[in-house]
Amino acid sequence: MKFRLSRTHIPLLATSAVFALFYTGASFRYDGFFSWTVFVNLLHDNAFLGFVAIGMTFVILAGGIDLSVGAVVGFTSTFVARLIAHQLHPLPAILIALVIGTGFGAGMGALIRFTALPPFLVTLAGMFFMRGLGFAVSLETIPIKHPFYEAISEFSLRVFPVTAILFLSVVGAAIYLAHYTRFGRAIYAIGGSEPSAALMGLPVSRTKIGLYALSGLCAALGGVTYTFYTSSGNALAGTMLELDAIAAVVIGGTLLSGGVGYVFGTLIGVLILGVIQTIITFQGTWNSWWTKIAIGVLLLAFILLQRFLQSSAGRGGSGVANPAMARNMPVIRP
Repeated sequence: MKFRLSRTHIPLLATSAVFALFYTGASFRYDGFFSWTVFVNLLHDNAFLGFVAIGMTFVILAGGIDLSVGAVVGFTSTFVARLIAHQLHPLPAILIALVIGTGFGAGMGALIRFTALPPFLVTLAGMFFMRGLGFAVSLETIPIKHPFYEAISEFSLRVFPVTAILFLSVVGAAIYLAHYTRFGRAIYAIGGSEPSAALMGLPVSRTKIGLYALSGLCAALGGVTYTFYTSSGNALAGTMLELDAIAAVVIGGTLLSGGVGYVFGTLIGVLILGVIQTIITFQGTWNSWWTKIAIGVLLLAFILLQRFLQSSAGRGGSGVANPAMARNMPVIRP
Protein backbone atom coordinates (compact mmCIF):
# COMPACT_ATOMS: atom_id res chain seq x y z
CA MET A 1 0.00 0.00 0.00
CA LYS A 2 1.52 3.28 -1.12
CA PHE A 3 1.49 6.14 1.37
CA ARG A 4 0.53 9.54 -0.05
CA LEU A 5 0.92 12.74 1.93
CA SER A 6 -1.96 15.17 1.45
CA ARG A 7 -1.14 18.85 0.99
CA THR A 8 -3.62 19.68 3.74
CA HIS A 9 -1.50 17.72 6.24
CA ILE A 10 1.80 19.45 5.44
CA PRO A 11 1.18 22.61 7.58
CA LEU A 12 0.16 20.43 10.55
CA LEU A 13 3.27 18.29 10.17
CA ALA A 14 5.41 21.42 9.88
CA THR A 15 3.82 22.81 13.06
CA SER A 16 4.49 19.59 14.95
CA ALA A 17 8.10 19.54 13.71
CA VAL A 18 8.68 23.15 14.83
CA PHE A 19 7.28 22.40 18.29
CA ALA A 20 9.42 19.26 18.62
CA LEU A 21 12.51 21.17 17.48
CA PHE A 22 11.98 24.07 19.88
CA TYR A 23 11.07 21.89 22.84
CA THR A 24 13.89 19.39 22.30
CA GLY A 25 16.48 22.11 21.68
CA ALA A 26 15.45 24.02 24.80
CA SER A 27 15.51 20.79 26.86
CA PHE A 28 19.15 20.25 25.90
CA ARG A 29 20.06 23.92 26.34
CA TYR A 30 18.46 24.68 29.70
CA ASP A 31 18.58 22.59 32.88
CA GLY A 32 15.11 21.79 34.18
CA PHE A 33 13.30 22.70 30.97
CA PHE A 34 12.40 19.08 30.25
CA SER A 35 10.22 18.60 33.33
CA TRP A 36 6.60 17.93 34.19
CA THR A 37 6.31 21.32 35.92
CA VAL A 38 7.41 23.27 32.84
CA PHE A 39 5.09 21.31 30.55
CA VAL A 40 2.09 21.81 32.87
CA ASN A 41 2.88 25.51 33.07
CA LEU A 42 2.79 25.68 29.27
CA LEU A 43 -0.86 24.64 29.46
CA HIS A 44 -1.66 26.69 32.56
CA ASP A 45 -0.04 29.95 31.45
CA ASN A 46 -1.50 29.85 27.95
CA ALA A 47 -4.97 28.49 28.68
CA PHE A 48 -6.82 31.78 28.17
CA LEU A 49 -4.99 32.29 24.87
CA GLY A 50 -5.84 28.71 23.96
CA PHE A 51 -9.57 29.23 24.48
CA VAL A 52 -9.54 32.32 22.27
CA ALA A 53 -7.48 30.52 19.61
CA ILE A 54 -9.91 27.58 19.51
CA GLY A 55 -12.83 29.91 18.78
CA MET A 56 -10.71 31.76 16.23
CA THR A 57 -9.92 28.46 14.50
CA PHE A 58 -13.60 27.85 13.69
CA VAL A 59 -14.02 31.41 12.41
CA ILE A 60 -10.95 31.25 10.15
CA LEU A 61 -11.94 27.78 8.92
CA ALA A 62 -15.11 29.40 7.58
CA GLY A 63 -13.12 32.17 5.91
CA GLY A 64 -13.90 34.83 8.53
CA ILE A 65 -12.07 36.76 11.24
CA ASP A 66 -12.95 37.92 14.76
CA LEU A 67 -11.06 40.92 16.14
CA SER A 68 -13.29 41.33 19.21
CA VAL A 69 -12.05 38.31 21.18
CA GLY A 70 -9.34 40.11 23.18
CA ALA A 71 -11.80 42.81 24.25
CA VAL A 72 -14.33 40.13 25.26
CA VAL A 73 -11.64 38.60 27.51
CA GLY A 74 -11.07 41.95 29.22
CA PHE A 75 -14.79 42.68 29.63
CA THR A 76 -15.56 39.19 30.94
CA SER A 77 -12.82 39.26 33.55
CA THR A 78 -13.91 42.69 34.82
CA PHE A 79 -17.61 41.81 34.70
CA VAL A 80 -17.15 38.57 36.69
CA ALA A 81 -14.91 40.30 39.23
CA ARG A 82 -17.46 43.11 39.67
CA LEU A 83 -20.35 40.70 40.22
CA ILE A 84 -18.35 38.74 42.79
CA ALA A 85 -17.40 41.99 44.53
CA HIS A 86 -21.15 42.65 44.83
CA GLN A 87 -21.58 39.37 46.72
CA LEU A 88 -22.81 37.22 43.83
CA HIS A 89 -21.47 33.66 43.90
CA PRO A 90 -18.82 33.04 41.19
CA LEU A 91 -20.79 30.24 39.47
CA PRO A 92 -23.83 32.34 38.43
CA ALA A 93 -21.49 35.27 37.69
CA ILE A 94 -19.48 33.08 35.33
CA LEU A 95 -22.63 31.69 33.73
CA ILE A 96 -24.01 35.19 33.07
CA ALA A 97 -20.68 36.26 31.53
CA LEU A 98 -20.61 33.21 29.25
CA VAL A 99 -24.17 33.91 28.08
CA ILE A 100 -23.27 37.53 27.32
CA GLY A 101 -20.16 36.49 25.37
CA THR A 102 -22.11 33.91 23.37
CA GLY A 103 -24.94 36.33 22.63
CA PHE A 104 -22.53 39.06 21.59
CA GLY A 105 -20.78 36.70 19.17
CA ALA A 106 -24.12 35.54 17.74
CA GLY A 107 -25.14 39.17 17.20
CA MET A 108 -22.00 39.89 15.23
CA GLY A 109 -22.52 36.72 13.21
CA ALA A 110 -26.06 37.79 12.35
CA LEU A 111 -24.84 41.23 11.23
CA ILE A 112 -22.15 39.65 9.08
CA ARG A 113 -24.55 37.18 7.49
CA PHE A 114 -27.68 39.26 6.91
CA THR A 115 -26.12 42.65 6.11
CA ALA A 116 -23.21 41.26 4.05
CA LEU A 117 -20.82 43.47 6.01
CA PRO A 118 -17.15 42.38 6.09
CA PRO A 119 -16.27 40.37 9.24
CA PHE A 120 -13.20 42.59 9.72
CA LEU A 121 -15.31 45.74 10.11
CA VAL A 122 -18.08 44.18 12.21
CA THR A 123 -15.70 42.55 14.66
CA LEU A 124 -13.50 45.67 14.75
CA ALA A 125 -16.55 47.63 15.89
CA GLY A 126 -17.26 44.83 18.37
CA MET A 127 -13.72 45.12 19.70
CA PHE A 128 -14.10 48.84 20.45
CA PHE A 129 -17.56 48.29 21.93
CA MET A 130 -16.53 45.52 24.33
CA ARG A 131 -13.30 47.23 25.35
CA GLY A 132 -15.22 50.38 26.19
CA LEU A 133 -17.86 48.36 28.02
CA GLY A 134 -15.14 46.76 30.12
CA PHE A 135 -13.85 50.17 31.18
CA ALA A 136 -17.43 51.23 31.90
CA VAL A 137 -17.62 48.38 34.40
CA SER A 138 -14.37 49.40 36.08
CA LEU A 139 -11.32 51.52 35.28
CA GLU A 140 -9.21 49.67 37.83
CA THR A 141 -8.15 46.11 38.51
CA ILE A 142 -10.71 44.36 40.71
CA PRO A 143 -9.22 41.72 43.03
CA ILE A 144 -11.24 38.56 43.57
CA LYS A 145 -11.28 37.16 47.09
CA HIS A 146 -13.71 34.29 47.42
CA PRO A 147 -13.52 30.75 48.89
CA PHE A 148 -14.44 29.33 45.47
CA TYR A 149 -11.31 30.82 43.89
CA GLU A 150 -9.20 29.78 46.87
CA ALA A 151 -10.45 26.21 46.50
CA ILE A 152 -9.56 26.23 42.79
CA SER A 153 -6.07 27.52 43.58
CA GLU A 154 -5.54 24.90 46.27
CA PHE A 155 -6.75 22.11 43.96
CA SER A 156 -4.42 23.32 41.21
CA LEU A 157 -1.41 23.23 43.53
CA ARG A 158 -2.14 19.76 44.86
CA VAL A 159 -3.43 17.96 41.76
CA PHE A 160 -3.39 19.67 38.34
CA PRO A 161 -4.21 23.25 37.31
CA VAL A 162 -7.93 23.74 36.75
CA THR A 163 -7.13 26.05 33.84
CA ALA A 164 -5.15 23.28 32.12
CA ILE A 165 -7.94 20.75 32.74
CA LEU A 166 -10.52 23.12 31.23
CA PHE A 167 -8.28 23.89 28.28
CA LEU A 168 -7.63 20.24 27.39
CA SER A 169 -11.32 19.41 27.86
CA VAL A 170 -12.38 22.17 25.48
CA VAL A 171 -9.72 21.10 22.96
CA GLY A 172 -11.18 17.57 22.98
CA ALA A 173 -14.73 18.89 22.59
CA ALA A 174 -13.65 21.23 19.78
CA ILE A 175 -11.94 18.41 17.88
CA TYR A 176 -15.11 16.34 18.10
CA LEU A 177 -17.24 19.31 17.02
CA ALA A 178 -15.03 20.10 14.04
CA HIS A 179 -14.59 16.59 12.65
CA TYR A 180 -17.55 14.49 13.80
CA THR A 181 -20.61 16.75 13.61
CA ARG A 182 -22.69 18.32 10.83
CA PHE A 183 -21.86 21.74 12.22
CA GLY A 184 -18.14 21.12 11.79
CA ARG A 185 -18.52 19.73 8.29
CA ALA A 186 -20.63 22.74 7.32
CA ILE A 187 -17.88 25.08 8.57
CA TYR A 188 -15.28 23.36 6.39
CA ALA A 189 -17.62 23.48 3.40
CA ILE A 190 -18.35 27.20 3.88
CA GLY A 191 -14.63 27.92 4.14
CA GLY A 192 -13.99 25.96 0.96
CA SER A 193 -16.72 27.68 -1.06
CA GLU A 194 -19.73 29.39 0.49
CA PRO A 195 -21.78 29.42 -2.74
CA SER A 196 -21.14 25.69 -3.19
CA ALA A 197 -22.11 25.06 0.43
CA ALA A 198 -25.41 26.86 -0.17
CA LEU A 199 -26.02 24.86 -3.36
CA MET A 200 -25.48 21.65 -1.40
CA GLY A 201 -28.29 22.69 0.95
CA LEU A 202 -26.10 23.33 4.00
CA PRO A 203 -27.47 25.75 6.64
CA VAL A 204 -25.06 28.58 5.83
CA SER A 205 -26.83 31.31 7.82
CA ARG A 206 -27.30 29.20 10.94
CA THR A 207 -23.72 27.94 10.78
CA LYS A 208 -22.14 31.37 10.40
CA ILE A 209 -24.13 32.77 13.31
CA GLY A 210 -23.28 29.68 15.35
CA LEU A 211 -19.54 29.85 14.72
CA TYR A 212 -19.33 33.51 15.80
CA ALA A 213 -21.42 32.61 18.86
CA LEU A 214 -18.89 29.84 19.53
CA SER A 215 -16.04 32.33 19.17
CA GLY A 216 -17.75 34.64 21.66
CA LEU A 217 -18.23 31.75 24.07
CA CYS A 218 -14.57 30.73 23.80
CA ALA A 219 -13.44 34.34 24.34
CA ALA A 220 -15.66 34.58 27.43
CA LEU A 221 -14.16 31.30 28.67
CA GLY A 222 -10.77 32.91 28.14
CA GLY A 223 -11.86 35.83 30.33
CA VAL A 224 -13.09 33.49 33.05
CA THR A 225 -9.81 31.57 32.88
CA TYR A 226 -7.94 34.86 33.22
CA THR A 227 -9.74 35.44 36.54
CA PHE A 228 -8.66 31.97 37.70
CA TYR A 229 -5.10 32.71 36.61
CA THR A 230 -4.79 36.14 38.26
CA SER A 231 -7.63 36.14 40.87
CA SER A 232 -8.65 39.51 39.47
CA GLY A 233 -10.47 41.25 36.67
CA ASN A 234 -8.97 43.93 34.44
CA ALA A 235 -10.50 45.72 31.46
CA LEU A 236 -7.05 45.82 29.86
CA ALA A 237 -6.78 42.02 29.92
CA GLY A 238 -6.57 40.50 26.47
CA THR A 239 -5.13 43.59 24.79
CA MET A 240 -3.75 42.47 21.39
CA LEU A 241 -4.68 38.90 22.31
CA GLU A 242 -6.65 38.58 19.08
CA LEU A 243 -3.39 38.91 17.13
CA ASP A 244 -1.69 36.22 19.21
CA ALA A 245 -4.71 33.98 18.65
CA ILE A 246 -4.60 34.50 14.89
CA ALA A 247 -0.86 33.77 14.94
CA ALA A 248 -1.42 30.55 16.91
CA VAL A 249 -4.12 29.43 14.47
CA VAL A 250 -2.02 30.13 11.38
CA ILE A 251 1.13 28.60 12.87
CA GLY A 252 -1.09 25.65 13.77
CA GLY A 253 -1.68 25.03 10.08
CA THR A 254 -5.11 26.57 9.41
CA LEU A 255 -5.31 28.34 6.06
CA LEU A 256 -6.32 31.98 6.23
CA SER A 257 -8.40 31.44 3.10
CA GLY A 258 -10.54 28.94 5.01
CA GLY A 259 -11.57 25.34 4.49
CA VAL A 260 -8.38 23.66 5.72
CA GLY A 261 -7.10 23.31 9.27
CA TYR A 262 -7.20 21.36 12.50
CA VAL A 263 -8.04 22.24 16.10
CA PHE A 264 -5.17 19.99 17.20
CA GLY A 265 -2.85 22.14 15.10
CA THR A 266 -4.06 25.20 17.00
CA LEU A 267 -3.19 23.46 20.26
CA ILE A 268 0.35 22.91 18.98
CA GLY A 269 0.47 26.52 17.79
CA VAL A 270 -0.45 27.78 21.25
CA LEU A 271 2.21 25.52 22.80
CA ILE A 272 4.82 26.87 20.36
CA LEU A 273 4.07 30.42 21.49
CA GLY A 274 4.31 29.23 25.09
CA VAL A 275 7.64 27.47 24.47
CA ILE A 276 9.09 30.64 22.93
CA GLN A 277 8.07 32.67 25.98
CA THR A 278 9.46 30.01 28.34
CA ILE A 279 12.78 29.88 26.48
CA ILE A 280 13.16 33.65 26.87
CA THR A 281 12.35 33.33 30.58
CA PHE A 282 14.96 30.59 31.03
CA GLN A 283 17.54 32.60 29.09
CA GLY A 284 17.04 35.53 31.42
CA THR A 285 19.12 38.02 29.41
CA TRP A 286 16.76 38.47 26.44
CA ASN A 287 14.11 41.15 26.22
CA SER A 288 10.52 39.88 26.18
CA TRP A 289 10.01 41.57 22.80
CA TRP A 290 12.06 38.76 21.27
CA THR A 291 8.89 36.71 21.71
CA LYS A 292 7.09 38.94 19.21
CA ILE A 293 10.04 38.83 16.82
CA ALA A 294 10.13 35.02 16.89
CA ILE A 295 6.36 34.79 16.43
CA GLY A 296 6.53 37.23 13.53
CA VAL A 297 9.21 35.16 11.78
CA LEU A 298 7.27 31.92 12.30
CA LEU A 299 4.02 33.50 11.16
CA LEU A 300 5.62 34.78 7.96
CA ALA A 301 7.16 31.36 7.31
CA PHE A 302 3.82 29.59 7.67
CA ILE A 303 2.00 32.15 5.51
CA LEU A 304 4.60 31.59 2.79
CA LEU A 305 4.17 27.83 3.19
CA GLN A 306 0.40 28.20 2.82
CA ARG A 307 0.87 30.35 -0.26
CA PHE A 308 3.19 27.79 -1.83
CA LEU A 309 0.77 24.93 -1.13
CA GLN A 310 -2.18 26.86 -2.56
CA SER A 311 -0.20 27.77 -5.69
CA SER A 312 0.98 24.20 -6.21
CA ALA A 313 -2.59 22.94 -5.73
CA GLY A 314 -3.77 25.36 -8.42
CA ARG A 315 -1.05 24.19 -10.82
CA GLY A 316 -2.02 20.60 -10.06
CA GLY A 317 -5.12 20.97 -12.22
CA SER A 318 -7.91 21.70 -9.73
CA GLY A 319 -8.25 25.21 -11.10
CA VAL A 320 -8.55 26.76 -7.66
CA ALA A 321 -5.93 27.63 -5.07
CA ASN A 322 -7.79 26.17 -2.12
CA PRO A 323 -7.95 22.35 -2.26
CA ALA A 324 -10.97 22.35 0.04
CA MET A 325 -12.78 24.57 -2.45
CA ALA A 326 -11.99 22.10 -5.19
CA ARG A 327 -13.48 19.26 -3.17
CA ASN A 328 -16.69 21.17 -2.47
CA MET A 329 -17.33 22.49 -5.99
CA PRO A 330 -20.24 20.74 -7.71
CA VAL A 331 -19.40 18.69 -10.76
CA ILE A 332 -21.22 19.92 -13.87
CA ARG A 333 -21.48 17.40 -16.65
CA PRO A 334 -22.47 18.23 -20.23
